[in-house]
Parts: sequence; structure tokens; C-alpha cells
Amino acid sequence: MTDTAMDDADFVDADDTEPETDAGGATDDAREDLRELVAYLATNLVDAPEDVRVSVERRGSAVHLQLHVPEEELGKVIGRQGRIARAMRTAVMIAGARHDVRASLDIEG
Repeated sequence: MTDTAMDDADFVDADDTEPETDAGGATDDAREDLRELVAYLATNLVDAPEDVRVSVERRGSAVHLQLHVPEEELGKVIGRQGRIARAMRTAVMIAGARHDVRASLDIEG
């Protein structure tokens, strides 16, 4: 054996580093991170951030987010020709992919 012998403590089992998932495959961390992302983006777009609500629903291995904003604020969140909404959906899909889940976003007034 060499001079750089390692203890058992230096080895980490790969299974120990994985986040725990529920039966559908989506982690609680992933759902919460996605919810916080959508809430952050939406509250910075509207005049009344206290009226913004984000609900998260697990659908198998996917996460579905619903953004609820007041009717009069809906145009600010959707943007011209839906550009802001499309950008938010893209950000949600990318963040979901980083957590190994499929994520989608619906915006409601």
C-alpha cells in the first residue's frame, strides 16, 4: 500500500449524495426551487407583488406550476406577443432540467 492510504471516511457512496425523491421522481427541493423562481420573476414584474400566488403540482416525474396574478396585472406578466411569458417558461424548463424533472408553467389571471 502507498503512503497516501485513505480511510473509509474519504469515500462517499454515490447513493448517499442523491436527493431523496418521492414516488413520482420530483424532489421537494426541485419543486420549492421552481416555485421560488416563478414567484421571484412574477413579483418583480407586477405592481402588487403581495397578490401573486404560485401553486405547484406534481404529475408523475413532472412538476406543473400555476402562476396566479390579478387580472389587471396579467398583461405585465405575459408581455407583448407573450415574450415575457415565453421567457419565464423557458427559465422554468431549464431550472427543471437542472433538477432532472420536466417542468411546465401556466399563467392565470
